[in-house]
Amino acid sequence: MVPDSLSDGMKIGGLQRTSLNEYPGKICAIIFTQGCNFRCHYCHNPELVLPELFARPIPEEEIFAFLKNRPLLEGVTITGGEPCLQNDLPAFLQQLRSCRLAIKLNTNGSFPRVLETILAYRLVDYVSLDIKTSFPRYQEVTSVPVDTETIRDSLKLLLHSGIEYDLRTTVVRGLLNEDDLHTIGQLVQGASKYIFQQFLPSKTVNPEFLRREAPAEVELEKFQRIMAQYVEKCEIY
Repeated sequence: MVPDSLSDGMKIGGLQRTSLNEYPGKICAIIFTQGCNFRCHYCHNPELVLPELFARPIPEEEIFAFLKNRPLLEGVTITGGEPCLQNDLPAFLQQLRSCRLAIKLNTNGSFPRVLETILAYRLVDYVSLDIKTSFPRYQEVTSVPVDTETIRDSLKLLLHSGIEYDLRTTVVRGLLNEDDLHTIGQLVQGASKYIFQQFLPSKTVNPEFLRREAPAEVELEKFQRIMAQYVEKCEIY
């Protein structure tokens, strides 16, 4: 049994009822949680990261009522913000099991003890872990001090969990270079799957990043070739 929560429930900021690409191989719904401990310049969910933009949370009952009456759904993805900020997350995931859906968690990896509980109780079936850049440059991306040892701990937990996973990096020009990739590659050596996501300047936490150009396909392919030296599979999304 998952330990009882001490909070007043999940703070859910959004629900996407159908996605064909968020959970590999499955039709899923996406639950967006409010709040994040990072302030990544390029983050495309400012309404979930910046408290002044938060809308009134969606009641959990509304989420479960929807999920239990959608026969075509195969899975559900929990993302944010940063879901592991939520004290109720393990208990919420345990409740989600009653919906008989595969569960995927997206996390920035900075809460390894929460992730350890989730993995130990097998509360999810898939985890996507963000690797923002090489560890020495993390604050340059996140805009806040980061104890990168927490990311390292989460990575170790995930690689030895036996649960399906991928590692992900959003490619933004100026925040990632070839030296960073080799440093990251040594950190994640032997990982089963690494994904590069193309930054698209639609909405961002830092408005200045709306003027950044998306990386060219040739740049992404070069990054893919570098990372493929270290991991079993590397893909571009």
